[in-house]
Amino acid sequence: MAILEVCAGSLASARAAAQGGAARIELCACLEKDGLTPELETIKEARKIPGLRVHVLIRSREGDFVYTEDEILLMERQIREARELGVDGVVFGALTPEGEVDINACRRLALAANPEGCPQKIHTTFHRAFDKAADPLKALEDIISLGCDRILTSGQKPSAQEGVELLKVLNKKADGRVIIMPGAGVNASNAAAILRQSGCKEIHSSARADRNDTDTNPAVVAAINSSIHEI
Repeated sequence: MAILEVCAGSLASARAAAQGGAARIELCACLEKDGLTPELETIKEARKIPGLRVHVLIRSREGDFVYTEDEILLMERQIREARELGVDGVVFGALTPEGEVDINACRRLALAANPEGCPQKIHTTFHRAFDKAADPLKALEDIISLGCDRILTSGQKPSAQEGVELLKVLNKKADGRVIIMPGAGVNASNAAAILRQSGCKEIHSSARADRNDTDTNPAVVAAINSSIHEI
């Protein structure tokens, strides 16, 4: 069965995602800025929701994905704080000015998530900074070399439906070494088709009733879950 991850921009959205039957959320703040790291109190409360796996977005500011040393240090601290709160995973990404994966920065963030010698591993997802990478196939291999568990991507198009051909290529090239998770513009009417065409087994959606909504709608979550149930 395919896995639905819901982008939850608030505690209310996290609860709605759980009510609708989502397996996992990407918890963030400020969706109007394409998502930033949520407050610690929000993470604490989300962790109390029964049966919901919580992955936390780590993004220190809006804008591009080329970070300064101070910004990387801040995101390392945010990852450590999220880990201490018992999250199931973190979501991050960084690029160089040339549009390549910033290996050094991402290695540091991955190490903050899973320190050497620590037996309790949490998941690491490379977020949609991937969609700004100059060479997606090289970026794929770089992210695999970092040990990330999954990549959230729209196939470098405005929506996953439009990017399904690249998603298919990425999934085939990944060959089980990393999970390719389509996201952007995913809804109950297209989620199953995106998964079938791409061959992917996880999918990401904001699950809102319409573009003007700010919160996750549990009925939409349930509808997407139902549409992908047999995949």
